[in-house]
Amino acid sequence: MTEERMNEMPEWPEMDTYRRLLSPLVCGQMIRDVAVNRDKTINEPPEAFKEALKGKRILFIERRGKHLLFHLDDGNRLLLHLMLGGWLYYGQEGPKSDDHYQVILTLDDGNRLFFAGLRLGFLHRLSAKSVLERLHDLGPDPMDPRLTLAAFSARLKKRRGRLKPVLTDQKFLAGIGNCYSDEICFEARVHPASQIAALDEESVARLYEAMRSVLKEAADGGGYMEHPLREGDETTGGYLDKLKIYDRGGEPCPRSGDEIAAETLAGRKMFYCPICQKEA
Repeated sequence: MTEERMNEMPEWPEMDTYRRLLSPLVCGQMIRDVAVNRDKTINEPPEAFKEALKGKRILFIERRGKHLLFHLDDGNRLLLHLMLGGWLYYGQEGPKSDDHYQVILTLDDGNRLFFAGLRLGFLHRLSAKSVLERLHDLGPDPMDPRLTLAAFSARLKKRRGRLKPVLTDQKFLAGIGNCYSDEICFEARVHPASQIAALDEESVARLYEAMRSVLKEAADGGGYMEHPLREGDETTGGYLDKLKIYDRGGEPCPRSGDEIAAETLAGRKMFYCPICQKEA
């Protein structure tokens, strides 16, 4: 993995992989101890944060877009957003020294949950009401059964501008970022810089189906992050080599054989095939 890609933000597939793999490991366990190495990662004084969490049990883990929510038995939540370069590890010892991690939770079984790379991310202890307020502006989950093709099309028609910035807008849909917006557009044969107003119904339908299929396939494959969640983890990062277009500028397109283009749009990296994906 390049240094540039290591600093990418986990998206829907990566966070859902964490939810799926972590749930059987930590749900039902009690938090025995807490270490905070970076005060800005949390939302209250470190000692108050530690004391509030000690003795609390993790009931279940929920994903909301790029966030994970750890539901605690006192009714509160731990709201996690890893941001750029963030990752998690579970085990008795982390792959790096303890001072590398922003927060470490020690659990009943003697293992610890390490939160790494949270320089821009956060782990906040919040009430259920506060979580709802914090996440109020997030758009629907791409896999929400209520987000039908008709609902997706209606939301898209309300937007203006180019496609990629809208797909990565968390108020439009929660969970899609740089990587999977390009993968979705490639699968749908739609240029990521297309003007939304110029997209026909067939293109919108292809985008919708591609969104569902790409995210599911990526999550089933473990996402693109290379940091393993635990020793012996062969799931996390399993989709990295299956990315078809993202971060492959200059390589041959797997469909046309033409050179994949790499550009910047609205401050974001953008990869596409000039042959397969004509700009609308």
